[in-house]
Amino acid sequence: QVQLVESGGGLVQPGGSLRLSCAASGFTFSSYAMSWYRQAPGKERELVAFISSGGGSTSYADSMKGRFTISRDNAKNTVYLQMNSLKPEDTAVYYCYVRTLARTLWRDYWGQGTQVTVSS
Repeated sequence: QVQLVESGGGLVQPGGSLRLSCAASGFTFSSYAMSWYRQAPGKERELVAFISSGGGSTSYADSMKGRFTISRDNAKNTVYLQMNSLKPEDTAVYYCYVRTLARTLWRDYWGQGTQVTVSS
């Protein structure tokens, strides 16, 4: 059973930093790319960052480039999102995501989300 459990969210002032974690289980973590998404109130869910299975390739949404860093520790089955220079518009629920292959079927899995609030 695939499980993704996010942690690390909270309230932070503009310009501050947070580090989100996503602990994964129920699949071969090191074989799959991982992503972080976010969803702000009244808005669609959007991709924040992507990391390849081995960690050698990453990509970011334009508004996060230079401020956010995605990384992973395959020994700990955990993916991270380091967020610096946070802005009020970064306020959202942040979700961990993976698409896994079971036999011939691709399946999407989401964590429960962790709230990030950027406010003074």
